[in-house]
Amino acid sequence: MTDPSTDLKRTPLYDLHVRDGGKMVAFAGYEMPVQYKAGLVGEHHAVRNAGGLFDVSHMGELSLKGPKAGELVNGLITNDASKLVDGKALYTCACNDKGTILDDLIVYRAAADRWLIVCNASNREKIVGHVGAAARGVCDFEDISDATALIAFQGPKAVAIASRLASSDLSSLGSFSFVDTTIAGVTCTASRTGYTAEDGLEIFCENASAPKLWDALLTAGRDEGVLPIGLGARDTLRLEGRLSLYGNDIDETTNPLEAGLAWVVKLDKPEFVGKQALVAIKEKGLERRLVGFEMTGRGIARHGYPLLDKDGATVGICTSGSPGPTVGKNIGLGYLPTAMTAVGTEFVVDCRGRKAEAVVVKTPFYKRKAS
Repeated sequence: MTDPSTDLKRTPLYDLHVRDGGKMVAFAGYEMPVQYKAGLVGEHHAVRNAGGLFDVSHMGELSLKGPKAGELVNGLITNDASKLVDGKALYTCACNDKGTILDDLIVYRAAADRWLIVCNASNREKIVGHVGAAARGVCDFEDISDATALIAFQGPKAVAIASRLASSDLSSLGSFSFVDTTIAGVTCTASRTGYTAEDGLEIFCENASAPKLWDALLTAGRDEGVLPIGLGARDTLRLEGRLSLYGNDIDETTNPLEAGLAWVVKLDKPEFVGKQALVAIKEKGLERRLVGFEMTGRGIARHGYPLLDKDGATVGICTSGSPGPTVGKNIGLGYLPTAMTAVGTEFVVDCRGRKAEAVVVKTPFYKRKAS
């Protein structure tokens, strides 16, 4: 659905966001809620302590079908999809021939001949072109994004609440596993994945069913502290978990090795797009790395702020930064020369001309307790 006055798309949940007091902003071509009445910090704590509902229907969903679909997918990503079994998913990057990141993705194997790729909304057109060109004459490919709604239900109580409404026991679903089920009578696919550093689900369904599913989950969890969550808290939650944001921490100027994503790069698997470049990058050695840091001086690091050495020379750049409501500190991510990336290394952030001290720390900033 598009409002002709703005040329921004609206997800199937738009009317519910407005109803619930969502402050709508432009994001990746959509009108999306940045926060609701509880505010960013209240929403952040709701997810950490109970649960929160996120509308992520703006994300891209790409379907690939056919006997060669799995092989095709594996040739486009850095991680090893050949290790997946039915009902399992993995996080990965898709690179170009230079070894830099086109997007970070989650790949789902429904069956040997049925696969799903979920990409970032801002990269949908690019990834559709990239995957579609590779699929031509190899397997069936369809961009099903506009027909698919996606709701993330995140937090320590989320899975239990959703399970009470589901036709299957979602609490037995393993991490990065997914299952076809019904929740509140809505036919859907529930995946034990998320972008908040908390336990939870991401739930795919048809557009027409999304409002019913959203309201059922919100109603079921309201007495336990569940809230609708906007883009603002989504960003602080993922930052505390050191989860990369495309367009900030990673993009086509960065490679996964320097971005701390070497764990999703399997250089021992057969040829994939970008493999030769990544092998060469690894052999040469990294000139910089993405690090996590805490502000020790007064100031909040923001995307694009220069990072300086003790002599005042610019040596890096902040890619993400904000207060961390759970950790109680001002935190950030940024690229620094490899020689300055050891935990405990001190440097300076140029906060719009005001210098503030910072120190490299171990990440993630926040890690949930084992259940």
